Amino acid sequence: MIVSTPSPCVRRCCLNQQDVCMGCFRTLEEILIWSSASDSIRTEILQRCAVRKHQDHCQTPGI
Repeated sequence: MIVSTPSPCVRRCCLNQQDVCMGCFRTLEEILIWSSASDSIRTEILQRCAVRKHQDHCQTPGI
């Protein structure tokens, strides 16, 4: 059985001014290619999401 990388979508879709979803921290382009992306590409996307999430929390007061 092949297990693919699950989508990070948390059903809180709201794009910021940079077209980054504030729910899963993927860019609009990353969201659009997710279903056809290989597991290695998905892993790269998830790594970038983690960086964006960390940066967002460091810039948001009170978090």
